[in-house]
Amino acid sequence: MAKRDYYEVLGVSNWASADEIKKAYRRLAMKHHPDRNKDEPETAEKQFKEAKEAYEVLKDDDKRSTYDRFGHDGLKMGGGGGPGGGFSAEGFGDIFGDVFGDIFGGGRRGGGPQVFRGADLGYELKLDLETAVAGDNVTIDVPTQVGCETCGGSGARKGSEPVSCTTCGGAGQVRMQQGFFSIQQTCPACKGAGTTISDPCADCHGRGRVRKTRTLSVKVPAGVDDGDRIRLSGEGEAGRNGGPPGDLYVEIRVKPHRIFEREGANLSCEVPVSFATATLGGDVELPTLDGTVSLKIPAGTQSGKVFRLRGKGVTTVRDPRQGDLFAQVSVETPVNLTAEQKDLLEKFEKSILAGGDKHSPRADSWFDTVKRFFERLGS
Repeated sequence: MAKRDYYEVLGVSNWASADEIKKAYRRLAMKHHPDRNKDEPETAEKQFKEAKEAYEVLKDDDKRSTYDRFGHDGLKMGGGGGPGGGFSAEGFGDIFGDVFGDIFGGGRRGGGPQVFRGADLGYELKLDLETAVAGDNVTIDVPTQVGCETCGGSGARKGSEPVSCTTCGGAGQVRMQQGFFSIQQTCPACKGAGTTISDPCADCHGRGRVRKTRTLSVKVPAGVDDGDRIRLSGEGEAGRNGGPPGDLYVEIRVKPHRIFEREGANLSCEVPVSFATATLGGDVELPTLDGTVSLKIPAGTQSGKVFRLRGKGVTTVRDPRQGDLFAQVSVETPVNLTAEQKDLLEKFEKSILAGGDKHSPRADSWFDTVKRFFERLGS
């Protein structure tokens, strides 16, 4: 069974800081510790070990760099020591062989042409709020570099083959002597490939890769939010000289909704309420992502009043619990009034003023505050 991506195991992004990785590991270690999971100890132990293995690699800068470039295979080949592994005798040999070999001119064991991992790609996927909340399978077209089918990625015309580079002897690297020191660098003739092409492929012009637009299906999990990233391993650009392909990072962009605003698992919206309904009370229809609900407006509701509807929000990819919907009342001021309506409002205003502060407690309180403010300024 193939190993899961270490970033996915810890639930962090590929750009997570060391502190974020440490916090994620601590959280998972507490959650999956066998002592806290008596009902399913074997499953908990497996998840605990998986998280520990991922942390051991990602907390180490060298191992993380190797993993980011070559994935799990790079760790198996000895890059960074591998998860949970120490140093072997062979590993020490490689280290000292590199150091002293460069100083005294010795050759590096196992030298050969360099392989290059393909570049990672980014894609911005725009979704409406409904799709982001519910999840979906989305088809995208991604321009990328793929291996040339005509030459099989060799770069040479069909029927011919690349020949060993005469400058580096096929090693992909050359040494430059500077006094007592010998510096090893990429061969300028073959660019590290170890081979040169005298008869290049007509389709890829000797590069071994061609530009192509690939159609991919992206499984968008339910509850994704703006800025979330989905990693498609191995769907980036093709590698060179047999190197592994890069990854594709799909970044989610949730388009603004005409009704709702989202903050995590909670939704908010503005509810226009007529002057009469706000004054006398009544019911208004309130939209949700699951349909409409009836919201009871108490008599005397002021503009700006917020009502909370529990469980009418959304879920997130990290928390299956349903959030809440916050509805803020906005009392509409009547416009385009007839002469009769204006006359009725003027009579209504006079009756309100005659009643004193019992009809407009906030207004009277505000005017009193303003009056005291100016009195203090004058004193």
